[in-house]
Amino acid sequence: MDEYRVPLRFRISRAILRMGFRWLFHILGRVKIEGRENVPVGKPYVTAINHVSIYDPPFAASFWPEALEIIGASDVFARPGQGQLLRLYGVAPVHRGEYDRALLDWITRVLQSGRPLLIAPEGGRSHVTAMQRAMPGIGYMVEAAHVMVIPVGLVGTTDDFWQRARRGEKPNLEMRIGKPLTLPPITEKGAARHEARQRNADLVMRHIAGLLPEEYRGVYAESAIAPS
Repeated sequence: MDEYRVPLRFRISRAILRMGFRWLFHILGRVKIEGRENVPVGKPYVTAINHVSIYDPPFAASFWPEALEIIGASDVFARPGQGQLLRLYGVAPVHRGEYDRALLDWITRVLQSGRPLLIAPEGGRSHVTAMQRAMPGIGYMVEAAHVMVIPVGLVGTTDDFWQRARRGEKPNLEMRIGKPLTLPPITEKGAARHEARQRNADLVMRHIAGLLPEEYRGVYAESAIAPS
């Protein structure tokens, strides 16, 4: 498999976008980042976030210690403004609910080339603070690329963030970065293999839930794993 290299145009545009969004979030809200020391900079890993609104990916990506590869829902690319920003950053489109072999091959190539990747295991925005159950996709990615997962809890990136910021409220924005996880190896076959991937996806979400306030934990409220 050929090594993945970030095109020069994306290296330039990502630096500009990350700087711009950091400035914007600092102007509009009160930003707090915890756990930067848990990020294995320069190594391959999957960064997994809870996903409440459109603000989550730019918030996480702009304050992350290094530039992340990102996958995002394909339908967002058709929206004015949002679509242009996704293309400018070099976000890879994913068709939710569909099996996309080319995308999975690209993800594996990215990770095996030593690049970090940002995903939202829930598969889409919840529009409420409470977490939804994860899709099994992250289990497949980690199985294929043999990389660590960094659980990340985002707080304050709700749908009303912009309206509150415009009123001068300066909402709190928090990114809580957990310690790297090594998921259990998957040895099952057939339907049991799919179930094992789902268990690993749920395990990641349980660690994310442990980083979040109770009202954010949703379906993982009873199984959240607190940071050690």
